[in-house]
Amino acid sequence: MSMTSTLILSGDDLEELKLFRRVTWRIMPLAIVCFFFSYFDRINISFAKPQMQAELGLSDAAYGLAASIFFVGYVLFEVPSSLGLKRYGAPAWICRIMVSWGLATAALMFAYNQYTLYFLRFLIGVMEAGFGPAILFYLACWFPKKKIASINGLFFLAVPLSGALGAPIAGVILEKMNGVLGLAGWHWLFLLSGLPCAMMGFITLWKLDRDIQSAKWLSSYEKTKLQKIVDDDRKVINLKHTSMWRVLLSREVTIFAALYFVIKLAAYGLNFWMPNLISKSGVHDLLTVGFLTALPYAVAFVGMIVVTRYSDRTGNRRTPIWCCMLVASLGYFLACIFSDNPVVLMSALVLATAGSFIVVPIFWTLPQSNFNGLAIASGIAAINSVGQLSGIVAPLWVGYINDLTGNAYMGMISIAPVLLVGVYIVIRFVPKQV
Repeated sequence: MSMTSTLILSGDDLEELKLFRRVTWRIMPLAIVCFFFSYFDRINISFAKPQMQAELGLSDAAYGLAASIFFVGYVLFEVPSSLGLKRYGAPAWICRIMVSWGLATAALMFAYNQYTLYFLRFLIGVMEAGFGPAILFYLACWFPKKKIASINGLFFLAVPLSGALGAPIAGVILEKMNGVLGLAGWHWLFLLSGLPCAMMGFITLWKLDRDIQSAKWLSSYEKTKLQKIVDDDRKVINLKHTSMWRVLLSREVTIFAALYFVIKLAAYGLNFWMPNLISKSGVHDLLTVGFLTALPYAVAFVGMIVVTRYSDRTGNRRTPIWCCMLVASLGYFLACIFSDNPVVLMSALVLATAGSFIVVPIFWTLPQSNFNGLAIASGIAAINSVGQLSGIVAPLWVGYINDLTGNAYMGMISIAPVLLVGVYIVIRFVPKQV
């Protein structure tokens, strides 16, 4: 914020601004790093694909199953895992989740055939289930509605960051660590992405407070003021559901879940197949593929900051959501039509990636604004469970169509019209002001 805009704020507004800046700096850097590991550990298999596929003898369909079976475990245990929040509190539950999935990710280095790979990917999904709802619930307990899209945007920066930083890091590990201590590069990739995640789990337990009143780094006055802002915000929202169980069968959950399924279908299509698209266009060096894969994520990173701030400033959720989905559909279509032209392909992948990822933090303001208390966690878990089914569908869908047609692009282009269905859902069912 500029000096001029700061000077025109009233004393109370300036005090509130400073308070939320302090809360943001306390919570968000750690939340972003944790989510970075979460998302990278889901998609690291896409970077390991060339080496791992050759060593284990996997077909594209078998690779697609290995990528997607993670989400079977994730979906089955998502709602049950969110119940742990009530008993143990968000920090302790996040710690448990991160330690267990980090160790399971590191164990992927011991996969010696497609079946052990399937089992370990499934186990990672089981261990990670509940992480997203736990974090989003925790953020909703600390920030009011008028700030939540920007806060979500900061949190979900970890998604493009995992591609922008993760892709070249993965490329370096695969290229430079291959053969070190007798281990293949893909072994090192899983080990070096799993163990730090487990260590981060213990840091969250140490740094995150269970609630506002437990925050020793806030004064008594600051705790009272922050709690009042959050409580008053909950009172003025038109909350339709506060029951943890009733929310699971609500109309809102059905609409939001269907929409999130489409959004995540587009995102996972890119996560698991973008490196493959780039290599098929004529780029074969793994390090170069890693850096080119990072470019669309870097653009999405910047766009996420800009668009979420616009959404918070205007209170408009619907327009940014359907516009992003329309841009993603166009990007998917152009990427497949001009797949043999690396320059046009990369431009199209920028559109597809930006649209698919910028929409996510704005979308999550919808359930955060419609539910209250622990119903936020159960509602988010239910929506996330259905959305993550796309993680099962996308790799299998794309891999099967590619194998069936013998064309590396036909599976991807089929996602474009599904995004248009999502645009219709938004325009038809989501109000402009939520």
